[in-house]
Amino acid sequence: QVQLAESGGGLVQAGGSLRLSCAASGRTFSTLSMGWFRQAPGKEREFVAAISWSGASTGYADSVKGRFTISRDNAKKTAYLQMNNLKPEDTAVYYCAASPRYYGGKYPEGFDYWGQGTQVTVSS
Repeated sequence: QVQLAESGGGLVQAGGSLRLSCAASGRTFSTLSMGWFRQAPGKEREFVAAISWSGASTGYADSVKGRFTISRDNAKKTAYLQMNNLKPEDTAVYYCAASPRYYGGKYPEGFDYWGQGTQVTVSS
């Protein structure tokens, strides 16, 4: 079993930055691919970014490409989502997800483990 704990959410003004962290336990972290998803009120959960076991492969939603960066530190068993130039439409609960596959992909079904989520609110 894998446990995931997100942190780093909060309230920020448009144009600002936040860094989300996702600490994992319960399995060798270097054999988990990681992903970030988000869910705004009244909307379905949507893909944000994903990263492979080693970090060699990454993927992003078009809406965040060029603004968000996913990374991982296998020694610290932690994945990160650096979010720059935030916009009000980025407001959502952000979820960390993990998969035993080399690369989990961009669909929630590709991930087996989920964190509880952290709120990100961007004011205009």
